[in-house]
Amino acid sequence: MNYTPHEDLVRPARDGRNGLIRTALSCVLMIAIIIVSTMLLYDFVQGAAASFGHFVTIEDLAAARTPALMLLMLFSFALWLAALSVALRFMHKRTLRPVLGQSVWPEFFRVLAALVLLNIVLLLLPPWGMFADTEPGLPVATWLSLLPLSLLAVLVQVSAEEILFRGYLQQQIAAHTRSPIAWIGLPSALFAIAHYDPSLGSNAWIVVAWAGLFGALMADLTARSGSLGPAIAVHFVNNAFAMLILSPMESLSGLALRLYAFPMADEAAMRELLLIDFAFMLVSWLAARVALRS
Repeated sequence: MNYTPHEDLVRPARDGRNGLIRTALSCVLMIAIIIVSTMLLYDFVQGAAASFGHFVTIEDLAAARTPALMLLMLFSFALWLAALSVALRFMHKRTLRPVLGQSVWPEFFRVLAALVLLNIVLLLLPPWGMFADTEPGLPVATWLSLLPLSLLAVLVQVSAEEILFRGYLQQQIAAHTRSPIAWIGLPSALFAIAHYDPSLGSNAWIVVAWAGLFGALMADLTARSGSLGPAIAVHFVNNAFAMLILSPMESLSGLALRLYAFPMADEAAMRELLLIDFAFMLVSWLAARVALRS
């Protein structure tokens, strides 16, 4: 494994203001800022909606079944970036920019191009009929008019997650140990636990395993490239497809063009879908690896 570029990414975290205790306190500060700011944002949205005669519950905000609520949910991840910026400045006397690494956007677009090509090839190859067992989501004209804003919203969401898990946490841990087991494993485990959803029944831990493996593969891409660009690109394509192209009907479906015909409570159908997602994740990771070598 050639993780030499990772050293350039980790170097800014190696100084006297980046001890593990400071990192733990920084995480507590971030969580507090995110919780408080998210509550204030949602209270404002509920109040604004009520003034126009619309009543929005917390369940509505979490499910995000309308374009407005879905955009709100995705753009609210900017609060993560704001919280991390405050924590970096207050606890580490650092800025957010070095966390991303060098050549972020050139590598992002290089991997993005490879993944777009991969998805086109997969759509052209058999078996066909990917959208046969689906239902309409947004009307095509509405979906197209919202697409630029939707893509930007997904980019904000995935960037926030990558900057926190594969950026800040991975760098902070790697600053204290050179063992990939630690700086890949711990952030990936935290990323996996964050995806635990008991409403998924017996599939809940399969989703956790999926997220853990995804986190590890994104950590590998980050270490090989020395920037978050490739990981953000893979995460972006994955979430754009899952949120904008084909989504579950019960949740996070407000911006989707098509919806799965079966509910998430159908554990057998969801398990089959998750297995396909595992395979696509591995193929995407390999495509990104090839793109980085070219």
